[in-house]
Amino acid sequence: MDGLVQSIAGDSRFFLRAGPFPLSVIAETIGLETTGLPVDRVFTGVAPLQTAGPGEISFLTNRKYLDILHGTQAGAVILEPALAAHVPAGTLPLVSARSTTAWAGVAALFHPLEPILPGIHPSAVIDPSAQISAEAEIGPFCVIGARVQIGPRCRIGPLVSIGDGVVIGCDTRIGSHASLSHSLIGDRVFIFPGVRIGQEGFGFDPMPTARGFTTVPQLGRVVIEDDVEIGANSMVDRGSAQDTVIGAGSRLDNAVQIAHNVRLGRCCVIVAQAGISGSTVLGDYVTLAGQAGVAGHLHIGQGARVGAQAGVMADLAPRAVVVGSPAEPVKEFFRQVAFLRRMMRREEAAKN
Repeated sequence: MDGLVQSIAGDSRFFLRAGPFPLSVIAETIGLETTGLPVDRVFTGVAPLQTAGPGEISFLTNRKYLDILHGTQAGAVILEPALAAHVPAGTLPLVSARSTTAWAGVAALFHPLEPILPGIHPSAVIDPSAQISAEAEIGPFCVIGARVQIGPRCRIGPLVSIGDGVVIGCDTRIGSHASLSHSLIGDRVFIFPGVRIGQEGFGFDPMPTARGFTTVPQLGRVVIEDDVEIGANSMVDRGSAQDTVIGAGSRLDNAVQIAHNVRLGRCCVIVAQAGISGSTVLGDYVTLAGQAGVAGHLHIGQGARVGAQAGVMADLAPRAVVVGSPAEPVKEFFRQVAFLRRMMRREEAAKN
């Protein structure tokens, strides 16, 4: 491909497009006060500040990009109240205290999810005892086992394998090449391509015999509660005797590992390449940054935050913020870093 390709938000080759919509519809979608706004003005889509035209809506949350805002040609910009004064003449400020949520609503208005196309592809292999809603979509080459239950408005992508007894609630979408077994999946769950849920956990007697290690049967399940998203190529092992649980509203990034018996509370955020060892419990609203690792049999308190590449080896109190390996409170960590830097400078000065 010759030259640079201009960035396009919502390329029609990949994303559905809807609209145009008058500002009145847009405002109603995001709960925006319309007093003093031209509610009949029509917008055709969304775009970045740099490329948006007079018929498009853009978005800003970071003061770092105020210079781009000053030069934008966007017809309207969604932003927080503190930034409204920086909007140039000719551009409508659409002010929201929750500007990211507002932007998400507008972007979804113009670019909705692809609709479900109810029916079963003729290449799918389905056990006669499976119960599949007539409103569900089953893609090519899916394999669906005995006693599986799939609820209304689900989309099961191509080449998905669903093992015996799995239950899937309504409005759930499963990406291509995912495999599910020993699982109970809630409503409005998004499982992205390549995810593995319910495979056997890493359980064995650590004392080897003459024939090697003895596997401990993994007899638990995986319970995925409502409104969870699990990123591509992530893995959630089933429990050894109790269940592995992913709490409602939680978000797992790509390439995340959740071991057997782990229990995540509500709205936890687990970022790419993070791993949680067996039987650890996370309270509600816990965040693990990228490549963080958590040892087994720990309790991570509600609202705790673990920095990137941190190694957690002990329980964390609610709202703790830790970094480093072994993980320690962030202020203590940076005090140590500052101390080491002072020592190094003194040593260098002494040499000179």
